[in-house]
Amino acid sequence: MIEDNDLYPTTFHSANTLEEAGELFNRLDNASFLSGGHTLLPTMKQGLASPLHLIDLTRITEMVGIALEGDVLVIGAATRHMSVAFSALVQKTIPALAALAGSIGDRQVRFRGTLGGSVANNDPAADYPAALLGLGATVVTNRRSMKAQEYFVGLFQTALGSGEFITQVRFPVPRDAGYAKFRGAAARYSVVGVWVTQGGADVRVAVTGAGDQGVFRHEGLEAALEQDFCAGSLESVVVQHEGLLSDLNASAPYRANLIKVLCRHAVHHMGGIFSLK
Repeated sequence: MIEDNDLYPTTFHSANTLEEAGELFNRLDNASFLSGGHTLLPTMKQGLASPLHLIDLTRITEMVGIALEGDVLVIGAATRHMSVAFSALVQKTIPALAALAGSIGDRQVRFRGTLGGSVANNDPAADYPAALLGLGATVVTNRRSMKAQEYFVGLFQTALGSGEFITQVRFPVPRDAGYAKFRGAAARYSVVGVWVTQGGADVRVAVTGAGDQGVFRHEGLEAALEQDFCAGSLESVVVQHEGLLSDLNASAPYRANLIKVLCRHAVHHMGGIFSLK
């Protein structure tokens, strides 16, 4: 129990199995799942969320680990960012994903944060949503499976229902992929991140940190790269600033320019990552 003049009482619970996590949620009043907490805990501090109970998912062994099933890379939702970054299997199959994981926040965040926690909220500061959408990943929960384009609903909104939590994410192994991001000066989280996947004639460009509805794909950049997969083909593409975020980190027009710049860098750094600042 945590009590302070500025805080309300909150009880911490640790689940050891998927079943126990579900039972705790159904039994407790006003409970939230916790898997890293880098979005949930700040929102609690700001008074934007006030769960009475926190259910930690990181001790559930079946939610931890990395495996290759045919041409699909499967990563447990409670797998830490650092584990993804250092995984020889991820580095071999989707090296840009390993590089992305190794670029998240700072060392403390990477050792504590998890894949599931990163994508559970569609937080614009998160990097993983761009990889999920750009790779056409499948989000598996304790109840169902959803394609990434169905899972991400809006800014800080996903298709997760009450009592539902992510158990694993399934990433199709692409022909090639790259990621480029612009970091915030203080917290080191992404102001804008652009993921590019090349899969033969099919190209996906997914953008995180910029959209006022969360992560999204940019059809104009995709069409240009499908015609000619090189950074030069992006010169004529116009990235509109309508529908983009404007805040203390960057204005909407600035973000629009960053999307195009970062897309060029992602194409130049296929198989890895390029980071500004």
